[in-house]
Amino acid sequence: VQLVESGGGLVQPGGSLKLSCVASGFTFSNYDMRWFRQAPGKEREWVARISRAAYSTDYADSVKGRFTISRDNTKNTVYLQMNSLKPEDTAVYSCNVRYLAFDYWGQGTQVTVSS
Repeated sequence: VQLVESGGGLVQPGGSLKLSCVASGFTFSNYDMRWFRQAPGKEREWVARISRAAYSTDYADSVKGRFTISRDNTKNTVYLQMNSLKPEDTAVYSCNVRYLAFDYWGQGTQVTVSS
């Protein structure tokens, strides 16, 4: 299993970013996918989940209405569109899959929200 995130960067408050995570090593369309984030000095926090066929999504209260998770099963890719970014969204963002009872993570992509 391999997960590779991209799309992070430095953005001003109120700005937008779209993260991508390309998956390989498993049948992508058979599994729910999740995004997590970890800010410096804090524990990892769940951000969003999407079901395997994208029929359902869930969000942490802290990002609801601002972030949108989506997926393209033809490209083995899950996305996180982040709008109205706030300084408290600054973190390393990682995608996750629970495959055969194990959690797999990508290396993460840094998102910094600052003026």
